[in-house]
Amino acid sequence: MREQSTAAPILHVSHLKKYFHTPRGNLHAVDDVSFDIPEGGTLGVVGESGCGKTTTGRAILRLIEPTSGSVVFDGSDIITLDKNRLRVMREKMQIIFQDPYSSLDPRMAVASIIGEPLIIHKRVTGKKELLQRVHTLMEMVELEDRLFSAYPHELDGGRRQRIGIARALALEPKFIVADEPVSSLDVSVQAQILNLMQDLQDRLGLTYMFVTHDMAVVKHISDEIAVMYLGQIIERSPAKALFSRQYHPYSHALISAIPTIDTQTAEAASILRGEIGSPIEPKPGCRFAPRCEYCVDKCLTETPPLEMLEPGRQVACWRAKELRL
Repeated sequence: MREQSTAAPILHVSHLKKYFHTPRGNLHAVDDVSFDIPEGGTLGVVGESGCGKTTTGRAILRLIEPTSGSVVFDGSDIITLDKNRLRVMREKMQIIFQDPYSSLDPRMAVASIIGEPLIIHKRVTGKKELLQRVHTLMEMVELEDRLFSAYPHELDGGRRQRIGIARALALEPKFIVADEPVSSLDVSVQAQILNLMQDLQDRLGLTYMFVTHDMAVVKHISDEIAVMYLGQIIERSPAKALFSRQYHPYSHALISAIPTIDTQTAEAASILRGEIGSPIEPKPGCRFAPRCEYCVDKCLTETPPLEMLEPGRQVACWRAKELRL
């Protein structure tokens, strides 16, 4: 578990929204999300599948266009940039995709995949410089030189993900969205990739937004954690504080479900019952209310704001102050 960074924010996301039009109405995939990430820090974003965490990351990078809001990175609002200025800004903002196979071109060799951003953005002047830079990147992510001419289908998942990391680092970015980068890997390989990413962060001063559904993983790598539910952040806290005590019932359920072999201290998992609400034109009220055992009438009619309950800890729950989870 990492210590929370005290550096100035390099990324400021304010009231970010992304709605998708459907025949039944607008699907609120990301609904009024705000947060900061300090330079050199890691914000872990967690929640069940469909909560909007991946869409949030892609909207920040404008891989999909946000409906509204602002994303200020390194002093510039990404949302307002034109095509040419956005192309330049994207050199500083990169993404590591979840699936290390489908995100790589199967027709390209390792060296070509890693070197492609350098060619597109004209970062090298000749083949010799390109090969030297590719060699350096492969060394950084601990890929053997013998894989220079290998193809993705010839490699295991861990090596494929190292290729994805090397490609993301090619343009020397400051900020990386890591979209569930270890979820498809074996547990032993997950640990290797996480350790590599932390080492690279320390060496290069990288800032991460780490998207995952795995609470054990987010505990290991994050300075701060934002818990999302149906498009909204419902709790945000320093990592250590969140695992010590949760204010929101949903956060408590997620953490109580982490497997453990310590039978002496293990607590019974908080089992969620009820149906997940629809993200299409959601009604006023807490979106977690249909599954919450602590729900009262106010929860069904009024949407709780994300409020600061103590320094560094924000919660969107009408009963957060009285619950002892």
